Amino acid sequence: MNPTDISTTQRVDAFVAAARPLESGDLHHLHQLCVGVSWPHRARDVTLLMSLGRGYLAMDEIERVLASGMYFEMGEDFAMIGMMMTAPRLQTLGAGRWLLDRILADCGGRDLRLNATRAAYRLYESAGFVPVATIHQRQGIVREGPLPEVVSACPVRTLQASDQAALRALDQMAFGAERRAVLDALFAVSEGTVAVRDGAPAGFALIRDFGRGRVIGPVVAEDEAMATALIAPLLRRHVGQFLRIDTLCDSPTFFAFLDAAGLDAFDTVTQMRLGKQRGGDGPVRTFGLAAHTLG
Repeated sequence: MNPTDISTTQRVDAFVAAARPLESGDLHHLHQLCVGVSWPHRARDVTLLMSLGRGYLAMDEIERVLASGMYFEMGEDFAMIGMMMTAPRLQTLGAGRWLLDRILADCGGRDLRLNATRAAYRLYESAGFVPVATIHQRQGIVREGPLPEVVSACPVRTLQASDQAALRALDQMAFGAERRAVLDALFAVSEGTVAVRDGAPAGFALIRDFGRGRVIGPVVAEDEAMATALIAPLLRRHVGQFLRIDTLCDSPTFFAFLDAAGLDAFDTVTQMRLGKQRGGDGPVRTFGLAAHTLG
């Protein structure tokens, strides 16, 4: 589909909506939509995403924000789609599909991935996306007390600036695409842990401010034992604070570990793809997402 074939205006309910590219001054508009759909993003979170991606806003004649959509190019042949929001009063009236079509046209030829809420699942399915996995959102106030015993073959230490090149390589193996710009932006606002084998990083976990508190991710590890060993120090440092992790791992043992820490089941979304499957078949896997929008 050619972008020039898609109209820049559309009637949505009683409004004539106009779509335009996101601009640097649109932070307020995008954050306003987040609040309207009850997403936890703070202004700082939206600022980070706007620095990494491109997208569109749909607005009516009196500058009310109706919908948004963004895409995040990672390497030359892959992109994540996210920040797809429609004002609650206008959901199911076509604004979301209209913006999605514009994004699909912009991303023509790339493999695509997104994480779909229940409300948006049919929209993406109708556009040809197929389900890949379930993402489990776990969150809560970190409890005091011991965690289940963690046994990993690799010792864990604090992340250092000199680790970053090795961590990018690990992430690319797990994620299935090169996303240096994303990781560099996350390194700048995160702290973390690194699992070490023979003096070299073998896995890592980051933690940063997000939403109501802090989010753990990405988490890249060889196995569940390494993932829990990476996460455990971050939990111990944040007792009494609100933490969140979005994980592909559905192991009962892993869930029991998170339950013991106070990170209870909150919601699920469906990871979907258009194009070939990326990641998940190498020596390391993604156990915690950087964000629903960034994968």
